[in-house]
Order: sequence, then C-alpha cells, then structure tokens
Amino acid sequence: MEGLPQLPPEVWVYVFSYLSTEEKHTVRLCTRHLKRLADHPALWRDYTVVLSDLRRYTYGFWDTLNYRRLTRVAVRHLRRKEWRRLVTFLPSLTAVVFVDGGRTYKQKYLDNLSRFPDLKDLGVRNATWDEPILGWSLTAQLHERLTHLSACNVRLPCTVDFINAVSQLVNLRYLLFHQQGEGYGLDTVRPVPCNVFHNLLLSLKKLKHLSWGMRGEPPEPLPDDYLSPPDPEHPAARYGGPALTSLELVDYPETILPRNALRSLTSLRSLTVRYRYIREGIECRLTSWLSPLQQLETLTIIGGNSLAVYTTTIPSSVSRLTLRVAITLKDMDSIAPKVPALEHLDIEQNRSSGSLCRRIPMLFPQLRTLRIRFFRREPEKDLLSLHRLRHLVQLELLVERSFILRDYLNGHPWPSPCVQELINQLRELSENRITVITTMRQRNPLRECDCVWEGD
Repeated sequence: MEGLPQLPPEVWVYVFSYLSTEEKHTVRLCTRHLKRLADHPALWRDYTVVLSDLRRYTYGFWDTLNYRRLTRVAVRHLRRKEWRRLVTFLPSLTAVVFVDGGRTYKQKYLDNLSRFPDLKDLGVRNATWDEPILGWSLTAQLHERLTHLSACNVRLPCTVDFINAVSQLVNLRYLLFHQQGEGYGLDTVRPVPCNVFHNLLLSLKKLKHLSWGMRGEPPEPLPDDYLSPPDPEHPAARYGGPALTSLELVDYPETILPRNALRSLTSLRSLTVRYRYIREGIECRLTSWLSPLQQLETLTIIGGNSLAVYTTTIPSSVSRLTLRVAITLKDMDSIAPKVPALEHLDIEQNRSSGSLCRRIPMLFPQLRTLRIRFFRREPEKDLLSLHRLRHLVQLELLVERSFILRDYLNGHPWPSPCVQELINQLRELSENRITVITTMRQRNPLRECDCVWEGD
C-alpha cells in the first residue's frame, strides 16, 4: 500500500465501483490488499460469469467466485457430470443460463438444476432438444422456485408440451420465449394454439413481464382475444390473465395480431414491438394497439412502418422512448407535442435524419438521458447544441462495430480524435454536468436475441 492514500475500505470499494470489469481485474493484480478490496461482493452484485470446461478451473478460482458471492453463471457445452461439479463449488447459485449448445440435448441433461436450492432464474439459449426441456420431475421441483425463465432461439420437439410445463411454474414473474423451430423440419414457427396460450396466462397469475416471439405467419390472423383470455370465473369479464406491466412482441408480422390485440392490457407500463419485416400495403396496427395504453411509460419500436403512421397515437404518459427506425426532422416535430414529459430518448442518426442534435433541445427540453446510434458517419459539430438541454446528465454515443472495423482500420480508436474533441467541448459547455459514454455495439454471447429481460 506504499504510495497509496490510507482510506477506509468502504471508500476504496466506492471508488472501484466506477471501474470496468477489466479495470477491476487489473487493480487486483497490484497488491494482496487491493485484490481483496477489488473482490468485494458489492462490486460483483448481479455480475454473470461465463464458464466452460470446468475441469480447467483451480480451487483458487472457485474460492474467488465464492468470496465475491457470485450467484449468476452462464455455462457452455457442459457435460452432465460437470453440472455436479458446479453444484459442489457454487451451491448458492440463483441464476443459470445455458448458452450455445453444440449438440442435441435430452431431458435429463438439466436434472441437476433441482440441486440448487436458491435457483430462481433459468435461461436456455441457442440449443436443440429432442426431448422436453422441462421434464415432469424437474418441473415439480422448480414449480414454486422459478421466478424468471427465458428460452431463446431454441428448437423443441413439441412447443405445446413446453408451454404446458411452463404453466405449472406458478411463481413466474418474467417469461421470455423466442422459438427457433419445432421438430426437425423447416424453421417456420407455428403460433402456440390459443387455448394453450390462454391456459398459460390464466395459470401464471404473478406474471409481470412477457417477451413473446413468433416467426411464423399462420394462414389466418390470431383471434382478437389471443393476448386477453377471458376470466373463467366471471364469463362476462373481458380479461382474466395476469396484470402485465411489460410486454415485448418479437418478429410479429403485422398480419398476425389483430387491431384489438392489446385492448385489455391496460396495466402495461412498457411496450416493445420488434418487427421482422413489413409488407407494402399492410395496415399499421400500432395505431390501434397504442390507443388503449394511456398509462404507458416506456415505448420501444424497432423496425416497421414509417413513424408518421402512428406518432399521433403515442400516449402522452410516455417518458422513455426508443425509436430504432428511419427518422426525419419532420417525424421529430410531430412526436414532440405528444410526449411533453419525455426524459429518456434513444434514436438513430442516419443520412435522412438531418441535424437532429440541433433540434432536440427545442423539442424535448426535459431530457435527462439521450442515446444516439450513428450509422455510416460520425457525430458532427451540431453535437455541441446538446449543452442547451438543462436537465441532461447522460449522453451515450453508440456506433456499430462493423462501422468501426470499416473506417478505423488505420489504428484510430473510437471515439476518433475529432469526436473526442467535440466531447471535451460539450463537457466544458455544460460545466461537466453531462456524462458522455462512447459505446461500440457488438454481439454479446448472453444476449443473442438482444432482448433479455433483466431481473429485479
């Protein structure tokens, strides 16, 4: 500790909380004392460690994970006996995500999950199963324990069997289901039958967050009440399902869900619609979907129709808005009066956008955070106009990794010297009130679908 200030341990931990994972790992190599401080459990809360081939890890490695009180792991390609090793060394796990299975799996592969007494969160990513993921025995042991379940990009032998098993997990609050395919045929995904889906919603009374994917396009649209099962105890009532606060619809062609699909989900506070494609001449359903959601606080639209089609129906209660679509200055002008209390905005800057940064302070004066995704060009001088946002405390400038690889092969980092100079000027103009984050978006092995629900 020679040369370092003699600070209380809690102060060091607070300072280290501002470091990235890589920086914390660098600090812990300096001295034994700093190593212990950098491994403090408060610095690793909700951190997920990726594990594979458990035989190569030393006892010291497992001791470090236990000292940090890590409770979340993502595992790759584990053999069945390695699951037993995981139970031995990390028995207090609360979250397990199975990632990138390289072969076809059977039901008994996950049997050891029942040996984690505190398990609440289970995820399966990118794997093929020739037997049910959740067998009768495993479901019976987890039916009151699991609160979070996500199955993304999975191929199942029978979707109905899986949904019926999930219906028994009575304490589920988060459910994400994005199916890749069924059986071993084509990748077309048939919708879960209405009666099976209704049984799921009626059984999961505590469900708050639902992310539902559908890549197939049935010959007939789904019924109006597909997302709104009637209450079996009160036939006259329109809705008997859980009081959802968040809904995410993934890969939904406009032709599948009807105009009144969301009319009963008045408890929604967050809605995400992620389109796979839009056909010419198809009516935009967002206009009618948004109309009954007058308490909506968060709205995310990815792809889909022109903004002009539905901007007039965005609820005025929205305070957090994400638009990953082609956007123009005219679109911004029409959106602003609809969301007077907007505090968080996430938009894309492209060639058709014009000078968005110059207009944003006038249109959205209450913004506290702003994220701008740049495509094919860097931020320009109009970025400095953002200092006029009096309440702005965080600005994130995000570029695609492919953009960096294409334009910075000469060794120039992101942000480039020109952009860094703009950032420095913006900080000076705002008297260091604005924290500027520069991010390069790239593929995360835990987020293959890019839409995984976070736990509480």
